[in-house]
Amino acid sequence: MSDLFWPGDERAGDLVTEASWLAAMARVEQAWLDALARAEIAPTSAELTGLVGPDELATVARAAEATGNPVPALVALWRERAAGPGAHWVHRGLTSQDVIDTSLVLLLRDVVNRVRQEQRDQVGSLAALAHAHRGTVIAGRTLTQHAVPTTFGLKTAGWLTGVLDAADALDRVALPGQFGGAAGTLSAAVELARLRGVADPVSAVSSAVADAASALSLRPAAPWHTTRTTFTAIGDALVAGTDAWGRLAADVATLSRPEIGELAEPAAGGRGGSSTMPQKRNPVLSVLIRRAALTAPALASTLHLAAALAGDERPDGAWHAEWSTVRDLARRAVVAASHTSELLRGLRVDVDRMRATAEAAWPGLTAERRSVAAFAGGEPCEDGYLGVADDVITAVLARAHANLAATR
Repeated sequence: MSDLFWPGDERAGDLVTEASWLAAMARVEQAWLDALARAEIAPTSAELTGLVGPDELATVARAAEATGNPVPALVALWRERAAGPGAHWVHRGLTSQDVIDTSLVLLLRDVVNRVRQEQRDQVGSLAALAHAHRGTVIAGRTLTQHAVPTTFGLKTAGWLTGVLDAADALDRVALPGQFGGAAGTLSAAVELARLRGVADPVSAVSSAVADAASALSLRPAAPWHTTRTTFTAIGDALVAGTDAWGRLAADVATLSRPEIGELAEPAAGGRGGSSTMPQKRNPVLSVLIRRAALTAPALASTLHLAAALAGDERPDGAWHAEWSTVRDLARRAVVAASHTSELLRGLRVDVDRMRATAEAAWPGLTAERRSVAAFAGGEPCEDGYLGVADDVITAVLARAHANLAATR
């Protein structure tokens, strides 16, 4: 997949594409039909895999306009094409929102796994940088101006903390299945079980819900049609990632300016060129990462607005607004994660330039130390004026190593 409006989109591969969503919806319907058959609510199951292919996406998309979502058109095709008596039982007891919500959770699970893989790579790269440069003195900058001395190791430890916090947020997200029927009561499924002579229809349906969720490796949950914390939490965790990546990309872009020259992005053939200026080597990875960091929060805010307006037992538009928003946020987060991993793996650190800048600015960088000494009535010492920097690096590195050990 490619997108001229979002350079690098192909890095997200098949994640949250129309084809992958079609396959995920088929998996959800299959899991539910199989569960009904095992609970003896349906007489038998039927095979749905491959009955509607990616080449029919345009047809399904056009049909979706009539009902507001693609599920009714898909259900009609599955019932028409599936073999045997189980075909008639496709989608019985479910509603469109069950299929869409659960299939989106499946797609987002793949996104979470991919982003966490990238974050593990980033943690390793950042830990190595923090360790290697814990004593590399640089000029600290606040409000764009020189402030006090710090170390590049401490700066990268700060980047690392942001990535670790974002990884923790992703690890906390819940991935529940959604099986609730027309209004979250599963009344149709219970009635079908009763009409089929099942001894305890409510228990049978509850078992079928747990069975279907288990088949999809999702957490069983009570229906959550208008409680949208599943998607807002995942959206927020992805934005925590783009926040962390955007922060470090901003530093890299600044420190790679020719007049500073302390950092440089990894070199790659053709990357960073200009259409008119042959001398330029633009920090393209940082630029593209910052692009994602600038746009992701607005997408997450759309999910929160949709959650806040999710009225009745199914929202009239708020639910529909989530789908493309989830797709864009998820794919953009994956692309930004990939760009960040590449940036950190090959980041070029000019230690000599850092040292030269700090030495040239030393009187200003140590002005605070002289001010503190004058206030306290003593003489300023001649150490590096780095305070607790080394201890902070040690603590962050310990956290990073624990994170890597836990996800190995």
